[in-house]
Formats: sequence, C-alpha cells, structure tokens
Amino acid sequence: QLQASGGGLVQPGGSLRLSCAASGSINSIDVMGWYRQAPGKQRELVARTTRGGTISYEDSVEGRFTISRDNAKNTVYLQMNNLEPEDTAVYYCNADLWVGGRWGNYWGQGTLVTVSS
Repeated sequence: QLQASGGGLVQPGGSLRLSCAASGSINSIDVMGWYRQAPGKQRELVARTTRGGTISYEDSVEGRFTISRDNAKNTVYLQMNNLEPEDTAVYYCNADLWVGGRWGNYWGQGTLVTVSS
C-alpha cells in the first residue's frame, strides 16, 4: 500500500528528498509520517502530518527536515537538508489508511539513508 523511494548516500551537509506514495483501494488517508531506525536503535518518529495540515518534528531534525504531502497524489515527502552522520538510518513511511471499510495503520518497505564522507 505504501511505496517509499529516494534514499541513498550523501555527504554531510547534503540533501535528499524521500517520497512515499500510497496506492490501492484507498478511500481516505489521515496521518502520514516518516520514522527511522538506526543500527542498534529503536525506530523513532521523524515527522508527521495530518490531513488537516498539523505538522510535528522530532527535535533533532527541526529546522533541517520538512515534511509535506500532496493529497491529490496520496503522497508524502520528506525534504532533508543539512544532513548529519547521525541521520543515517532506514527511513520508513507510515500512514493511517481507510481501506476496505475500516482504518488501518500501514508501513512502507523502508529506504536507506547513509550520510558519510
């Protein structure tokens, strides 16, 4: 239901843009967000946005990352600027989708972001 893309290798200070598209028999989407999991660490919320436009960020990415969504395309984006080695992780998109007559929480497959010189 969720397909993420856009990860890769970038030098410190560089930028990447992640995309995540929801597809299938989706009638509505509420919260869309991005999580990340670094090696040896728990998965953590990076940023999330509601359908109404309420946005929140994890403290360490505030001011560097920007989450946005295109409701017409059922897509959420994460623009990541001034990347740091500590941002290295697998990034997962997550969304609350109305599918088959009920709400469910779905995960994308993850995309690896590596920040290294």
